[in-house]
Amino acid sequence: MTESLIFEHSRSGRAAWAQFPSDGFDVDLPPELARQSDLGLPEVSELQAVRHFTRLSQRNFSIDTHFYPLGSCTMKYNPRACNRLAMLPEFLSRHPLAPVSASQGFLACMFDLQEILKDVTGMRGVSLTPMAGAQGEFAGVAMIRAYHDARGDTERTEILVPDAAHGTNPATASMCGYVPREIPTDDQGDVDIEALKLALGPKTAGIMLTNPSTLGVFERKISEISKLVHEAGGLLYYDGANLNAILGKVRPGDMGFDVIHMNLHKTFSTPHGGGGPGSGAVGVSERLLPFMPIPVVGQGSDGAYRWLDEDDMPQSIGRLSAFMGNAGVLLRAYVYARMLGRDGMHRVAEFAALNANYLMARLRDAGFDLAFPDRRASHEFIITLKRQNKAVGVTATDVAKRLLDHGFHAPTVYFPLLVPECLLIEPTETESREALDGFVEAMIAIAREAEDDIEQLRGAPYTMPVRRLDDVRAARQLDVRYQPDAA
Repeated sequence: MTESLIFEHSRSGRAAWAQFPSDGFDVDLPPELARQSDLGLPEVSELQAVRHFTRLSQRNFSIDTHFYPLGSCTMKYNPRACNRLAMLPEFLSRHPLAPVSASQGFLACMFDLQEILKDVTGMRGVSLTPMAGAQGEFAGVAMIRAYHDARGDTERTEILVPDAAHGTNPATASMCGYVPREIPTDDQGDVDIEALKLALGPKTAGIMLTNPSTLGVFERKISEISKLVHEAGGLLYYDGANLNAILGKVRPGDMGFDVIHMNLHKTFSTPHGGGGPGSGAVGVSERLLPFMPIPVVGQGSDGAYRWLDEDDMPQSIGRLSAFMGNAGVLLRAYVYARMLGRDGMHRVAEFAALNANYLMARLRDAGFDLAFPDRRASHEFIITLKRQNKAVGVTATDVAKRLLDHGFHAPTVYFPLLVPECLLIEPTETESREALDGFVEAMIAIAREAEDDIEQLRGAPYTMPVRRLDDVRAARQLDVRYQPDAA
């Protein structure tokens, strides 16, 4: 199963020149900038290189090859049509510094995308600039801070964050100069309203919520939460990581949220994973319109599109990227939204919820314990192995590793932190019933194995190139680069 490094295939004198440009090219590089030693590239034939990288690609778990139920990450199929249309030569050849007179087609697409996102979220304005979800979060809380500062309300120092929140939420609050204050969840998965009331006060700048939450349930008291926070002078921030579950059904703006970031690489099905590129477009309510990050695409009375910048929006929190975000990702999201249309967006939420509830019911009937058995899944749900852990010592990690041997990417494990031995499972709307049934059968087989031969389970995975790694050591002593001297 192990694939050698390509350097280990290297033999002196082998080369792959067939694809090299026949006419070559000259580079006028100053001598002091030229390398003083050989590059150290492997010497392999073209066929060796092709086979090596093809084998590596086939060992990836990906959405194109496997069921990928990574809870809270919404790993969706990326339609090929989105890639094909976003890569039209006219888009690819456009220079980011091209004048607006030569960019009307691209700007029209971005303006249209802004309008679609405003419509689907119920917000008054949208900026496409943030280049990732985390940057969108930063933009959102920075706008909350700009709003309070502009009103001279500078005594607000706290951002409230439920204990079920994504880890980025308290980190973002801290980066924006606020003190995150944790709010507990009640036994049904909702925000503890009494604890929220005790926390609200003159120091409250806002609250960061994910709805549906990372527990997979819809926050039923969102109207009361919105009223309480606004009465205390704070604003509501919507973490859009789980927007896929309510797409076209419920709008954050209608729930009372003042700002939202949207992970377009999740909900709008642009390529996701491996560190990007992503997109964290932000939407705002009326009160935050002046503070949106720039540039934003505007349309004049003559119908022409142009960038709105510092001159148009002097209270903006400023620029977050060199130009206006990841243009290629935004184009893919735009094509996806146009292909779905309004009806298609409704179906996304419906089938995502249907798949989640079908899978949840089948696993419950197979004997697995649900973290919130009385709640309907919005798009994801949690299985807790607390009982099995106490009985036979099986862990969430054991199950996750064994699923790899059965041909399934593992669900999210040990998140959210308030559920012991948890598996956070999100099937998304594009999975077939057969794929879901196959996953259930694998889970049943693993549960039987835990009872019959726990040591066999603890040794998994057996079919991967590597077995279990030392997670702590692997994170702190990275070994991701070939070093000839160490060979």
